[in-house]
Amino acid sequence: MPENKVSSISQSHTLEEMADFWDTHSLADYDDQTYEVEMTFEPSARRGVVRIEPELMADISQVARERKVSAQTLINVWLRQYVDRLTSQMSEAH
Repeated sequence: MPENKVSSISQSHTLEEMADFWDTHSLADYDDQTYEVEMTFEPSARRGVVRIEPELMADISQVARERKVSAQTLINVWLRQYVDRLTSQMSEAH
């Protein structure tokens, strides 16, 4: 939550305070303070989930820590490099 912003219903200043509030309250009790919103989702923004073997993930996490990046960033960089290399090789073969 942005600094100095207060949640409208719970009057929380942090996500932790908000979570604590909603752990002990029901949204049904505040129905009169809610309103309908229109939302659209961009299908291209969807992310896929790939399961990685625990031992491999541990190794990747170690390399990521050494490089001071997140494991997710490291995996995305590696995959991009690999796919770009394969795509380049495939286009050279044709």
